[in-house]
Amino acid sequence: MQPYDVVIVGGAMIGASVAWHLSQRGDFSGRVLVVERDPGFEFASSSHTNSCMRQQFSTEVNIRISQYCADFIRNFRDHMRDHEGPKIHVHPFGYLYLAADAAAAEHLRQAQALQARLGAGTRLLDARQIAQRWPFLVLDDVVLGSFNDRDEGYFDGATMADWWRRQAKRAGVETITDEVVALEYSDAQIQALQLKSGARIACGALVNAAGPRAAQLAAMAGIDLPVEPRKRYTYVFQAEKPLPCDLPLTVDPSGIHVRTDGRNYMVGAAPEDDGPVAPDDFAFDHGLWERRVWPALAARIPAFERIRVLNEWVGHYAYNRIDQNAVIGPHPELGNLFFANGFSGHGFQQAPAVGRALAELICTGGFETLDLSDLGFARLLEGRALKEAAII
Repeated sequence: MQPYDVVIVGGAMIGASVAWHLSQRGDFSGRVLVVERDPGFEFASSSHTNSCMRQQFSTEVNIRISQYCADFIRNFRDHMRDHEGPKIHVHPFGYLYLAADAAAAEHLRQAQALQARLGAGTRLLDARQIAQRWPFLVLDDVVLGSFNDRDEGYFDGATMADWWRRQAKRAGVETITDEVVALEYSDAQIQALQLKSGARIACGALVNAAGPRAAQLAAMAGIDLPVEPRKRYTYVFQAEKPLPCDLPLTVDPSGIHVRTDGRNYMVGAAPEDDGPVAPDDFAFDHGLWERRVWPALAARIPAFERIRVLNEWVGHYAYNRIDQNAVIGPHPELGNLFFANGFSGHGFQQAPAVGRALAELICTGGFETLDLSDLGFARLLEGRALKEAAII
């Protein structure tokens, strides 16, 4: 049985961040193993993301995380050992939320007040102001919008994760292609993992970074983790007549969101029946485009009546059905089992803060940089849901 101080299950964006942050700490010299079932990340949520970041959340902890992560991305090379690695490309086209009724407008006002108090650059726009800046939008039903182009837009997260893995490997982090099939636990501790290959791995701490499969891993320890895979569709399309300016990621009241993607455009949508699916269910509903997505696009932006789909895919959100917020930190009873799960679509952008937080917890038993205790597992047991309203 191979012993490791920390075993991380899942090597995509979150797992890579945890491994790298551990490997860079001067107070940690333990052995770290990453167990990843899909080494090419073909089916990982990280590979199907739209790779965006934003400040426009409705809870303080998520705004604080976003601010930290935006700074980390801007200064990525400063965080890398010997300042090696690239400058991470960012395209700050911004996010534009549209409200079509009084209740939705009030949500935008409350969120903007919180964001402004914390230093985010979000501002409210009425329909006239929106039309002046983006005259191609149909705004007959829009009563208010919120817009921010500071630290909001696309970032090259795939390159960031690749460099995390490179430097972690160089620092001694090991990675194997395998799958956990059972956990051994007693005396309030995870003792070992049994792998599909037949290997048995002892661990001092176990990090659940298994994305949409997180609940399966937790169940092996008798824990009900309310995280489930939910499908999200993405389409990249070309317009016969491109818009005269960049399109911010526009969150439409219909539920779709669309943005500039280089010379093309990208639109995302949830399925009509937005319920849990199996983690290996990537079946594509080819009728969703005609039934829901394209009609909503053309109604909001008439220039998109004549477009051609270039690419399409379906991925999974690791969706926290309780409050759509991440679960971060140790289990109250199995103290060496750490969660980094249930991001509900914003894990890619939150990875720098989450990886650092988990490394701090493992090494010191507490948070040093950002206090993420509001996202702990205890809130699920105590019925203290921390609802995040700004889920796309």
